[in-house]
Amino acid sequence: MCFWLLTFIHGPYRHRETRECRCGNMKLVILESKAKARTIKKYLGRGWMVEACNGHVQDLPSRDGSKQSSKALWASKPGKLPNPPWMWTERAEGIVTKILSKASASGVDEVFIATDPDREGEFIAWRLSIIFAEFPSVARVSFNEITKQAVTEAIDNPLGLDMALVEAAIVRRLMDRLVGFRCSKFCRSWRLRSMGRVQTPTLGFVVNKELEREAHVPKEYHSVSVDSNGVNLKVKFHESNDPDAWLDDRGKYHSNRTSDTKAAKIAHATLMDSNSLTLVSVQEGKVRRRPQPPFTTDTMLQSANSRLGWSISKTSSVASSLYQSGHITYIRTDSTRTNADARETIRELIAQKFGTDHLGKGVGESRKSSKERVQDAHEAIRPTNPENELVETNEDEVALYKLIWARFAASQMSDSVRERRQMILSCEGLDLQLFGSSSWRVHAGWESAYSRYLSDVLTEPPISGFSIGSMWAFDKEPAMVTDVTKPPRRFSESSIIQQMKGAGIGRPSTYVSTVRKLVDRGYVEKDGSSLAPTTEGRLLWLDVVPHYNEESLLEGGLFTSEFTSTMEGNLDKIELGDSNAATTWEDFVGVFRSMHNNALERRRKMPTPRQLRYLERLTSRMSEEEKFAIWGLGGLEALSGEEVRGIIDSLSNAVQGEIQASEKQVALIIRLVEKLSLDLDIFLHEQGIVDIDSLTGGRDGTASMAIDKLISLDNSSPATERQISTILSMSENLEIAIEHAVELVKSESIETITKQDASSLIGILKKRIRSRRRGK
Repeated sequence: MCFWLLTFIHGPYRHRETRECRCGNMKLVILESKAKARTIKKYLGRGWMVEACNGHVQDLPSRDGSKQSSKALWASKPGKLPNPPWMWTERAEGIVTKILSKASASGVDEVFIATDPDREGEFIAWRLSIIFAEFPSVARVSFNEITKQAVTEAIDNPLGLDMALVEAAIVRRLMDRLVGFRCSKFCRSWRLRSMGRVQTPTLGFVVNKELEREAHVPKEYHSVSVDSNGVNLKVKFHESNDPDAWLDDRGKYHSNRTSDTKAAKIAHATLMDSNSLTLVSVQEGKVRRRPQPPFTTDTMLQSANSRLGWSISKTSSVASSLYQSGHITYIRTDSTRTNADARETIRELIAQKFGTDHLGKGVGESRKSSKERVQDAHEAIRPTNPENELVETNEDEVALYKLIWARFAASQMSDSVRERRQMILSCEGLDLQLFGSSSWRVHAGWESAYSRYLSDVLTEPPISGFSIGSMWAFDKEPAMVTDVTKPPRRFSESSIIQQMKGAGIGRPSTYVSTVRKLVDRGYVEKDGSSLAPTTEGRLLWLDVVPHYNEESLLEGGLFTSEFTSTMEGNLDKIELGDSNAATTWEDFVGVFRSMHNNALERRRKMPTPRQLRYLERLTSRMSEEEKFAIWGLGGLEALSGEEVRGIIDSLSNAVQGEIQASEKQVALIIRLVEKLSLDLDIFLHEQGIVDIDSLTGGRDGTASMAIDKLISLDNSSPATERQISTILSMSENLEIAIEHAVELVKSESIETITKQDASSLIGILKKRIRSRRRGK
């Protein structure tokens, strides 16, 4: 059994078994956000402290230069998960220490940890339960909605930690850490920043879509149509079994399109010479449109994008505010379930507002009892109180709330119904027929709740009616359109999330952050509302990822959507208690090692872009004949990795001092010269260098010499305001007088400290802070 699981069972995490044990002392509730804390404080009143920890308080060590922070993997015994050091996240130590001090001073005897009701929230609760172990009673409570009833019921019915959720969160972290650290280091040979377990397969969707667009060959077509009686009628050029039938790129048959320019012109001219059509046949029917279930995270993001024109970041931010204010239920969910109380309330409102004939059977999963809302995270996004119209808050919150309300209301309403007529018409002198359809709504059903988002809904049949043989006059002149097929659309923010969900990669809590990372890392850029891969994104997917993805590997490789989906499913199984966490982790490590070693071996067999660039610099001053003598008929691209390394080794000593300075070296020199406000030409002349084009590369080249000189000048300049501010803050944290702190680097005062000494001092103070944390 894992150490931290033993700790939970036997040690710091305890909750009182009876309500009677709770006396009149102060009680503490800890949540993740301040906004949520303010809302809940109103519900609990006097005798309660309500504090926010601002999200994660402890996590795997971040990159701060320490030995633990650079680790990708921690050892573990067979059958047990690793026990890595859980370090304070940024600013968390100060926040939590203040809560601890305030709680102790106030005589708190009961602590209720009410972090979010999901995997990450359970992980935060686990860390807080250990940190607050000194208090007599520590309980985990969770609720799907921030209402007075839900909060008080949760506090009255506290539960223990769900260790299956915690273990799933830990394994997810360990997986992401291993893949992120090892693969990100691997891709730096291509001068790329990072790779990620979910981030990289998502990038693959964007790049592959772009490749589809580039491979698209436009195909010309003609179509002829005319509007009559409010209906758009199209000329039918071919039957589906016609050898000349027009098919699009996907092989789909379009009866109203043709490649026959002559036939299209004849049809158009014939219609132009006429002014009416004759109704030949009519097929009657009804169309029922079912309402959709209440929002899940992805459908809310998609609907807000299409209905309100919002980005996923804006929707996520506004939804968070609505949830934290208690207006809607938890926003990170894949479930379409709702509880009976909420459904009953909205159905009463529907009957009052639209009539009982607008009530339907309801779509979306139902919940067995309303009491489940206390501890069950898996409910759809809906208003916490459907009777609340929400008019007192800002416009954005009102707009999204109304959309959520409409979706929930629609899920409990009847189908909308339309009468439909499919028609075939003829034109005198034209051998081809025209076809079209007309529909008009006869029962609004759920669309009544969506009226603000719908437009141009017909509720009456065409004036001319549908009598066979009746004449239909043209509303306007017939039109002939000549066009070409368009490439597939790029993904938008909302459609890429739909693709992620469909492929089974990512989860509600990671959809938005995954897309944001791709943009922030420079792998994807926004082109209007579309997502397009950058040069770096294409390089990563097309050049680097194939080292990890090949058909011979499990499910095609590490960064396929199939493999990623399987791993996400394995985490879900841990969460549900269907899989052992340690076994899942050990299996993943074994598979990853095999895939990573395979990638390393493949890289060894071919030169990296960095090696090729260096070889080009080594040979930049050689003639074409000299280069040909080195790499032969096949050219540079035909060389294996081993051959390139051998050539580099043999040339490095021979041409040392004659290599061109790299672009990176030249850029650094220019940046440092500008930073120090120097004249570039004068500086180079003082170093005995003619001009920037004559800089040589290599360790002993003039570029390295110039860089060393500039760095020395920069280090001896006064410390920056940011460095001084950091030193003052860290000294205060360690309770060291600033005069004593600067003595650690033999500086006279904080006013005279140099950049180099300031940097050294910050490093020393960081180590002391880390040592103090480990001591705790």
